[in-house]
Amino acid sequence: MSESAGRRRLRTTGRWSLAALLLGAGLSHLTWGRRGYRIVVPEWAVRMLRLDKDAIVVASGVVEGLLGAALLVLPRDRSRIGGLIAAFFVAVFPGNVHHWRSGRPVPGMRTDRARFARLFLQPVLVAWAIWATRSDGGSR
Repeated sequence: MSESAGRRRLRTTGRWSLAALLLGAGLSHLTWGRRGYRIVVPEWAVRMLRLDKDAIVVASGVVEGLLGAALLVLPRDRSRIGGLIAAFFVAVFPGNVHHWRSGRPVPGMRTDRARFARLFLQPVLVAWAIWATRSDGGSR
């Protein structure tokens, strides 16, 4: 296997893994984690969006699911979808900061250390979205 074929395979694996992460996160926002994730929604977001916390959690779950599905079924648009995924990860970051500052547990985030570590995961997710959806032909 050539080096470029190996990189393409790695990027494809990264893209499918990202899609699975988004689909799983979306599903959790719509089902078992829905109630707990309301804690992450800051009050200013409720006022700004004029939605209650539950509606914001549901909307974010729907968006995650749609982005994950789009990544799988729209290969010609994957770099654009990657940009949208990266933007989504940036958009939800204030909720992560609010969650860390609140110190309240949600599914999968029960400690201050876990909540703080997630803040550093967010830039990794942004980079992953951009890298995994980059054109295979590019040498960027």
